[in-house]
Amino acid sequence: MEISKVIVPAAGLGTRFLPATKVIPKEMLPLLHKPIIQYTLEEAVRSGIEDIFWVVNSKKKSIEEHFDYISEEFLETFRSDKKEHLTYLNKIVEKVKFAYVRQHEARGLGHAIWSARHVIGNKHFGIMLPDDVFIGQNPALAQLIKIASQERASVIAIQEVPLSHTPRYGIINIKKQLSPNLFQIRDVIEKPSQTEAPSNLAIMGRYILSPRIFDALEESTVGVLGEVQLTDAIQKLLLSGEKIFGYKIQGTHRYDVGTPLEWMKSNIMLSLRHPAYNQEILQFLNEIDREFTVIESKAIQFSKQRNT
Repeated sequence: MEISKVIVPAAGLGTRFLPATKVIPKEMLPLLHKPIIQYTLEEAVRSGIEDIFWVVNSKKKSIEEHFDYISEEFLETFRSDKKEHLTYLNKIVEKVKFAYVRQHEARGLGHAIWSARHVIGNKHFGIMLPDDVFIGQNPALAQLIKIASQERASVIAIQEVPLSHTPRYGIINIKKQLSPNLFQIRDVIEKPSQTEAPSNLAIMGRYILSPRIFDALEESTVGVLGEVQLTDAIQKLLLSGEKIFGYKIQGTHRYDVGTPLEWMKSNIMLSLRHPAYNQEILQFLNEIDREFTVIESKAIQFSKQRNT
């Protein structure tokens, strides 16, 4: 099974990050020294993808500008130690073809995917959500492509989460376990309560889907917030008898950058894993820990004095 195309939905308004995202797209916020969306591009290239379709809105011009090829003349204006970052970006950009698809209305993830239906054709394709950053030797998307080719079917990235976190994710109901990491899916349920969740296997932001998903999206009902849910369309395919598998991504770290708090945590975690930063960041965190321990101790002491 040849999978050479991916859709990257990047048309969201980023309201959780306001006012930072009033002008800057959330996907262009820094994760260490690179914008979030560059990690998506790098993973796609390492997974052998040839065509990337960015679904954007009219406010996302800076994404297109970031991936513009940088001329040699412009590169020469930078010092050599700075120039290498831009040269590296040029090399990645040269390896894929880009197209930008406009989502005219903010109607959810499902509608964003549906907006790119005319560029995909009749083959399986990938979906990569920039909010989930996977970093590791074996790219997450490449792992899904391998499983999709092996099973000749659609496959979705999954990960175990605490049961208390199931209301944050789409959760799969297992039909059959084929290996420790591979499951045939019976149902998908969007953000179930802890008591209603059929498992603790949550859908993460990587998919290989058949083009039948576009018909399912076309038929999907619009939800309360006026959004078309991708999970609902996947459920339609399952009910129609299509086989869809869930695969636990192996050997990679997943960084959630979908909310300000998780984005900050991800920056800290990546810093601790980066050889140029880890020692100083660790020292800084230890200093903060000591400082807050003193503050907490004084607060407890003050509280005891007030109660005596």
